[in-house]
Amino acid sequence: MNGRGKRNKGAAGERELAGILTDHLGVAVKRNLGQARDGADDITIEHFRLEVKRQERLQIDAWSQQVEACANPSEVPVVVYRRNGQPWRVCLLLEDFIPMMRDQLTGGNNAEQLEAGD
Repeated sequence: MNGRGKRNKGAAGERELAGILTDHLGVAVKRNLGQARDGADDITIEHFRLEVKRQERLQIDAWSQQVEACANPSEVPVVVYRRNGQPWRVCLLLEDFIPMMRDQLTGGNNAEQLEAGD
């Protein structure tokens, strides 16, 4: 695939994901136009910075470094990617995932301590 084809596939992936997120979150999610030129992320939703990849050859470390470089310390850098015929997948730092998991398990009550299962 040539450069234009790759850009078109990437833009189509960004639009596809924006549509899915809009449907599931109930807020209008839009692509950050000009992000490739500016070195920014593809989609920003509050404090989440999303780098969207629609590629067959996975380069998770490179993509993670790309979104981490443009995220502020208070933001959560996230890589969202999909290969042909596969579902969308998400990759993020463990330090960002743990609070989300804790909130889910405690119903948002961070004061409650969780015990590891046996």
